Amino acid sequence: MEPTAQSLARTYSDRVYPDPWEKVLDHRRVIAYAAEHPDAGRVRVGNALELPPGRVRSWLDGGVPDPARGVHTASQNGWLNPAPDSETAAALVELLAHVLAGGSIAVKNYAPAVTPGERVTAAEIVRAFERLGVETRSRNADTPSRATEVVPTCDGTVLGRCLVTMGAPTGVKTTLDRLPAVVWEVPRPVRRSFAQIYVRHRGLNYKEKSTTRIQVDRPSSFIEELRDVLDDVLDEPVTTANAGITISADAARELGVE
Repeated sequence: MEPTAQSLARTYSDRVYPDPWEKVLDHRRVIAYAAEHPDAGRVRVGNALELPPGRVRSWLDGGVPDPARGVHTASQNGWLNPAPDSETAAALVELLAHVLAGGSIAVKNYAPAVTPGERVTAAEIVRAFERLGVETRSRNADTPSRATEVVPTCDGTVLGRCLVTMGAPTGVKTTLDRLPAVVWEVPRPVRRSFAQIYVRHRGLNYKEKSTTRIQVDRPSSFIEELRDVLDDVLDEPVTTANAGITISADAARELGVE
């Protein structure tokens, strides 16, 4: 299950390496060679590994390329290669639901942000980040013209990149035409939690109706897959019509979002 070291490294861009994962591997080779040959200088290391001495010098002096630093951070936090039935996978998928339904990931730096709503409190979003070891703060709380957001204070850009490897888009989400495949890789209770979080963020109730309506600006393929998830975790009826999903009152009660 994503994220992996390779997929995370490839969320970075690099002017020299078409595949940033290769930069991570080269950095590891340099560090390993230097450990075995502590007296070797940049020229010897570079010649031995067929790398430019200038690049080697930076790494021998303690420089760490961004992809390698990101992989290290994710590894230290336990976010890489989580088993589908692990607590980490559950926490990642549930945070993914918060981001897809009520948040975003910045294009420039991959930092995630989630906006509380009528049914989803800031405290709940904070707990979702804390399950992954990430502290948060509130942004725009004192700006009436902008929505309050919960954002990470540490390791947020790496966590955001992990979510991107899982299928979250950066920037606008209107072109997202599929649910991330990881939603189907985790156990059914986690998939149910994903669905519940999504509906609590996006579900609308009307005074004259007992149903819950999900209306999102997404391609029909995304809406159909979201319905498939709801059908998978619920016994009560869910229907698709007019570019949205209608959840019956019984289904809403079953999901715990009535």
